[in-house]
Amino acid sequence: MDLVFLGSGTSYGVPMIGCKCAVCRSSDPRNRRTRASVLFQYSGHSVLVDTSIDLRFQLLAAGIDRLDAVLYTHGHADHLHGLDDLRAFSREEPLDLYASAPTAAIITESFRYVFDDAEQPSEVPRLRLHVLDGPTQLFGETFWPVEVEHGKLPILGYRVHDIAYLTDCSGISDRSLRMLGKLEVLVIGAVRFRPHPTHFSVDEALEIVSILKPERAYLTHISHDLDHETVSEMLPENVELAYDGLRVTVE
Repeated sequence: MDLVFLGSGTSYGVPMIGCKCAVCRSSDPRNRRTRASVLFQYSGHSVLVDTSIDLRFQLLAAGIDRLDAVLYTHGHADHLHGLDDLRAFSREEPLDLYASAPTAAIITESFRYVFDDAEQPSEVPRLRLHVLDGPTQLFGETFWPVEVEHGKLPILGYRVHDIAYLTDCSGISDRSLRMLGKLEVLVIGAVRFRPHPTHFSVDEALEIVSILKPERAYLTHISHDLDHETVSEMLPENVELAYDGLRVTVE
């Protein structure tokens, strides 16, 4: 199974509009971060997590010409508002989407023209939206939703095999931690060094890494506060900053 980081940035993206800081002006391509999203590829199938605002550019950059399903973590704009770009993958057959009940409600309200029954004068995505209330089987693999806290908002991360993807989190309950043992790869959000009300800081994310003890960990949902090369030199040996285009293979 391959895990492809389509985007590794915060809701602002990096560089931020109007910002002249060193990271936003950096020539290091690893400091150019589109909004956070990943793709699981296995057995000839591709399962996307979140339709970021930058989805079209991400898929073109990664050379992705097939999607088989989409999982959602939550309904915030940076994770949802690229949904219309799913048109390219649903011309012949409807594409299946999976989300929690609150996120599904946001999706249907935000993209009412996709989900109502009125005949459309132009092409719209053909989508089937499923409400997740437990693990789901997708093409021979089981995706386990893992509830985490995004400030006061409960959202979903996902575990499949020995890979877990937890973005936008600021807290993880003991129950969810018990679902995350014996990981080969943990992906976890770490927005900056300073505390943040709805996201883990780098130190808080590293504390979760120390509790779960995965073989490898990747930090994502990264702001312009973190320079890739500088921060990479400070991280433990088994922890890396993710970057757009990074591909991680798990046997």
